[in-house]
Order: sequence, then structure tokens, then C-alpha cells
Amino acid sequence: MAESVLSSRRALPGSPRSPRDEEIGVGGAAIAADDGDGSKTRNHRPIGARITRMFSFRMSPTRRCCSFPPAAPLLSVAILFRFLFLVALLCSQRFRRGVCETEYGAISRVVMGRTDGLASDFGILGVPWCRSKSGKSVDWGAKDLIKGLEEFVPIYENRPIKDNMYGMGFDHSFGLWFMTRWLKPTLMIESGAFKGHSTWVLRQAMPNSSIISLSPRHPEKYLKKGPAYVDKNCTYFSGKEFLDFGSVNWGNVLKKHGISDINQVLVFFDDHQNQLKRVKQALGFGFKNLLFEDNYDTGTGDHYSLRQICDQFYVRGGGHSCFRDGDEARIRRKRRKLWEKAVDTEELCGEGEAWWGVRGEMRDDFNHSNKAISHLDHFQNSRFVESLLDSYWELPPVAGPSLTHQTRYDPARSSNPIVEDGQYSLFKGLGLTRLDASVFNGYTQMVYVKISAAKQ
Repeated sequence: MAESVLSSRRALPGSPRSPRDEEIGVGGAAIAADDGDGSKTRNHRPIGARITRMFSFRMSPTRRCCSFPPAAPLLSVAILFRFLFLVALLCSQRFRRGVCETEYGAISRVVMGRTDGLASDFGILGVPWCRSKSGKSVDWGAKDLIKGLEEFVPIYENRPIKDNMYGMGFDHSFGLWFMTRWLKPTLMIESGAFKGHSTWVLRQAMPNSSIISLSPRHPEKYLKKGPAYVDKNCTYFSGKEFLDFGSVNWGNVLKKHGISDINQVLVFFDDHQNQLKRVKQALGFGFKNLLFEDNYDTGTGDHYSLRQICDQFYVRGGGHSCFRDGDEARIRRKRRKLWEKAVDTEELCGEGEAWWGVRGEMRDDFNHSNKAISHLDHFQNSRFVESLLDSYWELPPVAGPSLTHQTRYDPARSSNPIVEDGQYSLFKGLGLTRLDASVFNGYTQMVYVKISAAKQ
């Protein structure tokens, strides 16, 4: 795949932008022209490539050594000046005791011609985006997210469960808190509670709102082995009283809680179930505001996700090539060595070059139910979902990997982070340096959707 082809598969117009970009709203709250590109690096060569070219030389046809182009002395001075300027620019990130110090070895990576983990990585393999009926996304923007981070970091530092392995890390904890605070629901429903961390986050966001928690195992059971959170004002459907989300008589439950306006209800899914099934169930009950924690990328995960459903050739950033010797396969192989959750072509594509879902499978129930589906079925699923969508917004990573030191998700399949690589001062100013790097390793494209019945 040529570079021109790769460029067309980067972040969508309307995907989250840098705080430095003009204020159009993260996620495309006010989308520009259809031909726009959310990737601010689209028309620029990577820094490593530019430095490598700047220092390039050629072999002399008459010598075994190397010869520089004509006017080498003047050119050398110019090159040296440009290199020192670049180093000074990088060093401006941070000064300690008069010694230049950049985060995460940025200088060495540029000198060696590497840009792994830098801003140029974000979205280079495409960011599939579910299209809403009206083209609108959400009301909040980059400045709102930055302000939210400043407020949330001290809250997160006082969390009762410090080690939430297999649960939400910082990125999604912030996303759940921020979106809940913004939407201000009267009732919050969560499907999947684990040790109760998400319940605690919901409570911090809306101290006086009601919470209903559905989870096979009650969070109090985890108290025997370590920290857990049980909310005294939460209604639990757990243990012997557990009911799956699709089996609850929500009409009666909402009536008992005095809820008459369904728009005042937020449903949060962290249960690793087929998200197409959950959308259909929520639509049947009349729920409109939905949050999905594990919105797994194509080729990953243990259930069929909205991101997988919307990964289509007709969406910019969607679709894949299963050609084993193609450019995409080559890029994926390289990135598989760098990022734990990167997926190469062998893992992505199944029989008959099936790439939708995971090798063309619609997975469900914690990977216990795997059903092969055709691309036609996958395509029809995407059209159905998009016919319901009033809004679709994926939470961007909180910060770039050179700041968080995360190695799990592949930034090549993500939108630009809220705090980008190179913005160390902002990262530090928000208090994010006080957090352990391990809390940034659980990003899986959490998504907010608002749905309503399709027009007949």
C-alpha cells in the first residue's frame, strides 16, 4: 500500500484533535469539510525521516569512501545549525540544574531516525469511526477534557482500589467520570462491577444520583482478598439475585426509582458481551445514553465490539488488506514487536481473508461463544448500528506513550491523545507524573453512544 493510500486511512475528520488545534471540539463536535483530515501529521514527513534525509550522503563512484555534495562546508554548517536547533527545541521540554533532559529518550530516538511512539504514529493505520445520523458527535471539546483531567487526578489518587489489575486503569476511569459528570444522569446503571472500582468512579461523578449494579459476583466478596468498594446507596443485582441486563424488567425498576425521563439514565457496559446485542437490548428498553468500556479494535478482544462493526471499507480509516506481502502487513509485523496489543495480518485475517471481528468471528460471552459471520452480515450490522446513532465518540488516550510509558495499545490504531507527546509541561502540570506508569496500560477505546430508533 503506497503512502498516499495509508494517508487516506488515518484519523477521521472529526476524530479527537490536539488542544493546540483550532477549537472545533474533540471527536468532531463541529465537523469541518468532508475532505478534512483529523491527523495533524498527515502532510508532514516524520521527524526521523527528515533528520535521516538531512544527514544523508552519497558514495563516490571513484572512491570506496563517501563524498558529500558540492558546497559541503556551508551545507555542513547549515546542517549542524538545524540539528542544534532541533536539540534545543527538544531540550526545552525540561531543564534540570542547567542540564538538558527530555522525557523517554526523545533525542536518541530522533537521531537514530526512529519515531516509535511519537505523535506521528497516531492513526497511521486508520481509526474506524461509526457515522451518526446527523453527523454530530458530542458537546465537549479539548479544553473541557484538559480541565476535567486537572480536576480528576486528585480524585483518582484517593481511589480505594490502588491495584485494579484486570479492571479499569486511569484512561477509562477518567473517561467514565468525565462523561458521567457531563451528562449528569439521575440514574446510573452498570453491567459488570468486578471489585467496585467503576461504582466508585460513578459515585465520585454524581454523589447524589442512584446507581444500579449488575454483576454475577457481589463486590463485597473481594473484600476477603483485598481492597474493594461497596456503595451503601447502590442497588445490587448480584450473587443469587443476579440478573443479566437483558433479563431485567426495566420498566418496573425505573418506576421504583421514580425515573420518568429515560434521557436521565446512563447505562455503562463493562461485561464483555456482544455489543451489537447490548445495543439492541438497550434500544428495546428505550435507553439512549450508553457507554462501552471494552470497545476492542478489529482483530482483538473477546467480544464483538462497535469499533469492529464500524470497521468498513466505506468508512475512512476502515477496512483491511490481507495481502501478506503488502505494505499494511509489513507495517503490522513491525508494530507487533513494539506494542503488546498490535495485531499482524496473520492474527487479523481468517479463512477467505476474513478480517472483520476476530478472523471473521462474532465473539460473545467472554470468548465462550464464537460464531463465524460473513462480510455481508458484518456490513449489514454496521448499517443497522449507524441507523440508530445520534452520537458516537471514542475516548482518546489521555497522553502519548512517550509520556505514559505505556506499551500495550498500538497508537497506530488510535486517535490523537489529549496530551500529546512533547507536551511534558502540560502532562506534569495536570499532576499525571504523580501516577504510576502501570495505570496507563489499559486503554481499549472506551466509547459513548447516544441512540434512538431509526426513522421508518
